Amino acid sequence: MTNEKMWRLNEIFLAPYMQLATALIGKSREGGGNMFRHQIDTMTILIDYGYIEPVLLKSSIVHDLFEDAPDFNRNRLLSVDYDSPAVYELVLEVSRNGEETKAEFLTRIFEQGSRNARLLKSADRISNMVSLGFVNNPEFVARYIEETARYVFPIAESVDANMLFELKCLVESRRDGIKQANIAKCQQHRITGQCKSAGLSIA
Repeated sequence: MTNEKMWRLNEIFLAPYMQLATALIGKSREGGGNMFRHQIDTMTILIDYGYIEPVLLKSSIVHDLFEDAPDFNRNRLLSVDYDSPAVYELVLEVSRNGEETKAEFLTRIFEQGSRNARLLKSADRISNMVSLGFVNNPEFVARYIEETARYVFPIAESVDANMLFELKCLVESRRDGIKQANIAKCQQHRITGQCKSAGLSIA
């Protein structure tokens, strides 16, 4: 980080948004931790990639509030500081509405989302893909990997080639993890026929 970016970051009013995000502390994640930590992780990924933009960073800290804290008073997000209206709109943009499927939501972000929405969704998915390594549900992991490749790769490609590269590396790593887990199960079964009857694939 350059000194210029350090001073720009120093001037961004982040603490009040972190306070709002603490409403997510009680929301656990399948891979461990909680949703509050995920918000902060998403912000640090954006900083890691050099994005020091006030509305983007503030939104990243609260990007799951509308979806995962349904009782949260949204008006509180409109009265934090001068960036509040723009933060509110960006958080709304990256939140699923009640009628959208996951596929429809991610397609909307790709086709209609602002640059900040696509950057935020890319950083969010990087954080989620890292956490996926701690999830022990192979069906969920496989589904999430394919969803990432199909819908999130294009989003990342449209805004940041380095984010796309990291996502591709994470997808390959998680796919290899599933393969290795299946190999281990087959080794436990010892007999290939038992592996096939258990529905395990090592291809």
